[in-house]
Amino acid sequence: MTSISTKLGDTGETSLLYGGRVSKSDYRIEACGIGDETVAAFGMARSLCNDDWISAQLLEIQRLLFIFNAELATDPVERAKLAEHFKTISAEHVRSLDTLLMQLEDAVELPPAFIIPGASTASAALDVARVAVRRLERAAVRLREANELENNDLLRWLNRLSDCVFMMARYLDRDLPVEAVTGTRV
Repeated sequence: MTSISTKLGDTGETSLLYGGRVSKSDYRIEACGIGDETVAAFGMARSLCNDDWISAQLLEIQRLLFIFNAELATDPVERAKLAEHFKTISAEHVRSLDTLLMQLEDAVELPPAFIIPGASTASAALDVARVAVRRLERAAVRLREANELENNDLLRWLNRLSDCVFMMARYLDRDLPVEAVTGTRV
C-alpha cells in the first residue's frame, strides 16, 4: 500500500492542480481548506438526516463541492486544462439550485421572524453546513477580488446553495414547533 504522505508540504507549501506551488497560507489554499470543511459539514448533516430526498440532495452537493474545490485549487491560467478533463460549476448547476429552492419554498412556510437553529439534530447540522458555505463564499469573493477566480458561476452557486441549505433545514423541521426571535426586546 502506498502512503498518503508525500512530505512535499513539510516546508509550508503545497501544489496546485496542473502545476505550481504556493504557500499553505495563500488565499486559494485557505479557500480550499474551507471547502474541505464544508464537505465534511455536509457529511455530518447527511449522516443525521432521515429524509431520503434531502439525503440525496446533500450527497449531490458534496459531489459538487469537490468540483468546486478543484476549481479553487487550479491557477486561473490553467483553468482550460481543468475544464477539458473535469466538470466545472456552471449556470446549469445554479439553475438546479434555483429549482430545488422553489420546491423547498413550496413545501415550507417560514415565520416572519429569525429562526433559532436546533429544533432537530439534522437541521442544526445543516445550519452549521450553511455557515460553512457562507464562509466559503467570503473566501471565494476574496479570490475574485484578487483576480484569482474566473468562473462567476462559482459565486452564484454558493449564494444559492446557502439559501437552499437554510430551506432544507426548515424542510426537515417542517412538522416541529418553530423557535424564533420576534421583534420583542431582549
